[in-house]
Amino acid sequence: MLRSRRLLLLLALITALVMALAACAPQAEEVGSPAPAAQEAAPTEAPAAEPAAEPASTEPIRLGGLAPLSAPGAVVGGEAMRDAMNIAVDQLNAAGGILGRPVELFIVDTEGLPERGTGVMERLINSDKVVAIGGGYHSSVGVAAKEVAHENGIPVVFAETWNDTITSVQYPEIFRIAPLNSEVSAVDVKFVQWLRDEAGTKIEKVVILTENTDYGIPAAEVTTELLAEMGITAVTFGVDIGTQDFAGIVERIKAEEPDMIMALATGEASYNFTQQAADAGIGPQDVPFMCNQVSLESNAFWTNVPDGKYCFVRRVGLPTALYNDVATAFIAKYTEVTGKQVAESYALEAYDSIMILAQAIEEAGSTDPAAIIAALENISYEGALGTITFPINSSNTPETAGLDPKWWHQFPDPAITIVQYQEEGEDSSISTVVFPVIYQTGDPVIVGQ
Repeated sequence: MLRSRRLLLLLALITALVMALAACAPQAEEVGSPAPAAQEAAPTEAPAAEPAAEPASTEPIRLGGLAPLSAPGAVVGGEAMRDAMNIAVDQLNAAGGILGRPVELFIVDTEGLPERGTGVMERLINSDKVVAIGGGYHSSVGVAAKEVAHENGIPVVFAETWNDTITSVQYPEIFRIAPLNSEVSAVDVKFVQWLRDEAGTKIEKVVILTENTDYGIPAAEVTTELLAEMGITAVTFGVDIGTQDFAGIVERIKAEEPDMIMALATGEASYNFTQQAADAGIGPQDVPFMCNQVSLESNAFWTNVPDGKYCFVRRVGLPTALYNDVATAFIAKYTEVTGKQVAESYALEAYDSIMILAQAIEEAGSTDPAAIIAALENISYEGALGTITFPINSSNTPETAGLDPKWWHQFPDPAITIVQYQEEGEDSSISTVVFPVIYQTGDPVIVGQ
């Protein structure tokens, strides 16, 4: 009896095992049937992948902007550039962004210092993940920042950094819409020559007050060389960026008995030097005086330099009467946002630096740095400064074109004019253009003679 029970239990176990194996057999067959199963699964998986890629296409395109927003940098210049770059981004986003994606701008404070420029460039590229960078005011910052851009392969369109070496190193990533330092110095000297030869001004000795930076030092050297070719002596006094007290230097300049003074110091330091010179009897109302272009910020200029009448000021960009539609529209918005009566040259440049990057990204159809660089090399951008191109590039090198390396990725046609404040409190937008003659709107007032 017991044996029969054991036999029945064994048969039950065998039956259960057979049924379990039978149940598993169809599943094994389904997994091992690749053709129909795989073909049926693909359509259900593909639609799921498309929405996953969609958020990436709507992610903001990140751009960087450089501006000096605190001392010892040229703060009034930096604030103007910041406002201009923000206007550019607002305009882009109102029109649908770039490549159908919103634009996000990260503006960093360079303080006008090269070491700070290096640090903020690294932050923009490695932390903020920007795909391209515009702006930039101080040459010393540009000289340092270009190295970081080159190491990381990120394109930069410098707006207001003049030092020749920024482009002459011929880095693929570096472009510039500001004029070259050496070209600006050449315009300055041609103006001095015109004052002497055509306007009958006695100019035998020029004193140059320059900041000891990558802008000031080479600018003073080139100016001195060019003046010497005309038979004019130049004496240079150098100061550190951000210097506030010029009393000692003003007395030394006064002892030189100059026929003309040129200030190659940026920012608030330029205001202080000009007014302290005026207090000592060698200011713009006493001696022909070339003030730094930060003097185009009229409100700040007259607040800090109440004796600034008859200052000559260099301005980048066409005279107001020759502004194109882009410049006119930008200035209308800029004056609305800032409450100013005019847009300074560096504001126009800052605006264009962002807008030209936007056009390059659109034309490239990509945020890939190499694609943006290729688009910039072939771009024709109608901006506030005029039609901007970079004709000296990888397809037409400086060597091939027979030009100095400084023309690499350089906008070749920025207009440079000299204006003069001829009324107290006057706005630079209506100041008399005295040079070049082709743009002249009035004769210069020559003081002290």
